[in-house]
Amino acid sequence: MTLNVDVAYVMVDRLFGAMNLATLLSDALLMTGLFFLGRAAMKAGEYRPRMVRAAVGRPALIIALVGTTTTFFLIDRGTTTTTFMIDLGGQPWAAAYSIFGFTYCGIVLGAMLALAIRQFRIGRGVQRVPASLLVIGSTSGISLSAAVLIMDLAHLTGNLRLMRSVGSAYGSLSLLAFLFLCAGFAGQPVVRNLQDRSRRARTTEMLQRLDPLWHRAVRVRPGLSPARTAGSSDGDPEGHLHREIVEIRDAMFDPRVAFVVTGAEQTLLEQAERHLLGSEAGGAHAPVASARQSPGEEEQT
Repeated sequence: MTLNVDVAYVMVDRLFGAMNLATLLSDALLMTGLFFLGRAAMKAGEYRPRMVRAAVGRPALIIALVGTTTTFFLIDRGTTTTTFMIDLGGQPWAAAYSIFGFTYCGIVLGAMLALAIRQFRIGRGVQRVPASLLVIGSTSGISLSAAVLIMDLAHLTGNLRLMRSVGSAYGSLSLLAFLFLCAGFAGQPVVRNLQDRSRRARTTEMLQRLDPLWHRAVRVRPGLSPARTAGSSDGDPEGHLHREIVEIRDAMFDPRVAFVVTGAEQTLLEQAERHLLGSEAGGAHAPVASARQSPGEEEQT
């Protein structure tokens, strides 16, 4: 993308003898970058259909790089030009060069679009925001690739009016693809971080609300857990919440002790269980540890 800046392109191309070799370098880097982005998007989830694996596989990249490199050296390139395809796109080998590169980019972006749509469907709430951005970015990139292919064929056949008409969308589509793909990939860790903070705060709140019930449970059934001092849950609040739920449930089911919970306390306990299971939004739920544990299992919990 940086080599699309005219000043940068001219400077780099001079290092290679001013024969437009910087064009091949920039396109090869772009294709390779999309390859790694596509593989990263695929490996981030379990949804990996065969067509997606093929699109972001090494054989597809190798074929595309070999095709673009071979056709590039068959072009009568002349000296450095910042309008490579406008000046040389009328040559069959120049059109083939561009078609090889942008067809590959379109295929990889198509795979990323399929993955982003899948991520959007299974996501909830704010999780859908990065997926939406990736859908827009991938769609823009596919549209850009299609526009370039039309421009290549129009130039090759001498239909310059069509080439200029479609070319007017090139800059906008390129910018949209770049911005939305970057925003989508950058947004995923941001959303995960916000969700982790929100969950940790919710866990801390649950601990505070469940503490009185837990203290009652360990008073009637002592020896289960060492006293928890203030702030001791900072390292692993979910582990402490799980332990409290287990010990409350054990006290409830132990016939040797008299431990009765109110309806409100039962509701709170079930809310805490659903929170640990990640299903507070509703639906069926099961207690985290309602089954009676043996002393050995309690020690391992």
